[in-house]
Amino acid sequence: MRTLALIAALVLCQISAVHAESIYDIKLKDIDGKDTTLSAYKGKVILIVNVASKCGFTKQYTGLETIYQKYKDRGFVVLGFPCNQFGGQEPGSNEEIRQFCSSKFNVTFPLFDKLEVNGEKRHSLYDALVGKDSPFPGDIKWNFTKFLIGKDGKILKRFESSVTPESPGVTEAIDAAISAK
Repeated sequence: MRTLALIAALVLCQISAVHAESIYDIKLKDIDGKDTTLSAYKGKVILIVNVASKCGFTKQYTGLETIYQKYKDRGFVVLGFPCNQFGGQEPGSNEEIRQFCSSKFNVTFPLFDKLEVNGEKRHSLYDALVGKDSPFPGDIKWNFTKFLIGKDGKILKRFESSVTPESPGVTEAIDAAISAK
């Protein structure tokens, strides 16, 4: 019975991904477990990041918050997607994740429900980001992989975990995306 339910869920995820008109239409849950999409961010430049609380790259939360504060009034947002697929480095509940991010790193950018970025249970958002139709296909290698999305919802850049949020490559790409007509 569980196998049948899993197959049905996977088919529904695939159907949702196929029928989603854009990245803005993909069904998500926010950190509070409420159903949502990225439609609130249409027309903004978005940095999507798979995050984790117990990772060697966790200190990048500081840089993510820094660039969010620097650019948010210019039409930019960072969106954090907790993921526990790499070394079990995000084991907490959504409430624990939120508490950790706010108390340790003063995170104010939006966080979402924990999801999977690779494998059979990969969320449809990550199918769009790394699937065969992406300009940057290929599995996520580790936590804190970043995707820059243009105002039109198109994927502009992919930055691997080792690239810090405040590095010139990232900030120059954000500046260019914000300035694009």
